[in-house]
Amino acid sequence: MKKGIIIGLVLFSVIGCMGQTQSGKEKIQELKAMGNQKEIYLAGGCFWGTEHFMKQIRGVTATQVGYANSTVANPTYQQVCSGRTGAVETVKVVYNPAAVGLPLLLDLYFKTIDPTSLNRQGNDKGTQYRTGIYYTDPSDRALIEKRVDELAKQYDRPLALEVKPLTNFYIAEGYHQDYLEKNPGGYCHINPALFDTARQANFPSAFKDSGIQQGLKEGIVSPRTYSRPDTTTLKKILSSEQYAVTQKNATEPPFQNEYWDECREGIYIDITTGEPLFVSADKFDSGCGWPSFSKPIDKSLVEEKLDTSHGMRRVEVRSKTGDAHLGHVFTDGPKERGGLRYCINSASLRFIPKDRMIAEGYGEYLPLLERPKK
Repeated sequence: MKKGIIIGLVLFSVIGCMGQTQSGKEKIQELKAMGNQKEIYLAGGCFWGTEHFMKQIRGVTATQVGYANSTVANPTYQQVCSGRTGAVETVKVVYNPAAVGLPLLLDLYFKTIDPTSLNRQGNDKGTQYRTGIYYTDPSDRALIEKRVDELAKQYDRPLALEVKPLTNFYIAEGYHQDYLEKNPGGYCHINPALFDTARQANFPSAFKDSGIQQGLKEGIVSPRTYSRPDTTTLKKILSSEQYAVTQKNATEPPFQNEYWDECREGIYIDITTGEPLFVSADKFDSGCGWPSFSKPIDKSLVEEKLDTSHGMRRVEVRSKTGDAHLGHVFTDGPKERGGLRYCINSASLRFIPKDRMIAEGYGEYLPLLERPKK
């Protein structure tokens, strides 16, 4: 438990908290001065894990841990632990709404908590570990309450999740800030697998702009609002394997890639642009070790080129907008589906399961999951 770990760090906190707190405060003020920044305050148990989780989300520009809605001014950690301040361990999240919206931030936050647990998350007990959403912009209230109401429908017990305006926020001692970055093996009540969920939840704003608002027309998507990021951006946001596959025409190993045996309903999007390319309704098990599809969402989304590399004659498949190498298309697919097999590298795709499509802005593609196979 965190309380036991903290004892050995108290002296350090007394010495170091003022300088670190001030620099963090100045950073957030600087970001907000740049404009196009919003903030929300989230309490999810121990703030070490909650902060680390929120930092993984693209579009979150700064975080700070501290004590919210305290009845005592400038409380220390020891005072907060006494339960006599009314304060709650909270993470201040500053984000760019053009890159990540509040609905997605809340949905991700909900994954890290048990919203029915009163004054306890993980191994941590006490009023300071209660869950809560605290807002500074009154216009956010309706959206937050709607999201919480939707969350409540998933449980047969009442929620113990506060939704209140922020009355105050006191920055925690310096050793608490970015704790898990400084101490990678440190205590964390959040399942580590969720950190990857946060990292994969959205794309940078450069290719998050969704042409999906244009909707669907007779089941066909018009690729008109996506753009290819520049090489510098691609190197930053793609893994080494994703970059090698999409930009250097590499091929990942069969049966050792992310989606070859993915069976859930959902949509597959271009890892470089976010543009939808394939749906689960058209995926089948070809036995080749790579994801196989009978067709793309629409032929206009891809380009097919003759590939004579490696002494073979094949037809390469590239995304038209992103110009990313996807894989190859062969004529040995199921005859009842048209006879084609689009053999695609997992590294060129990102899969969004059906239950996440609305939250991530792809809700209008849901009808394609039910489209009859031909």
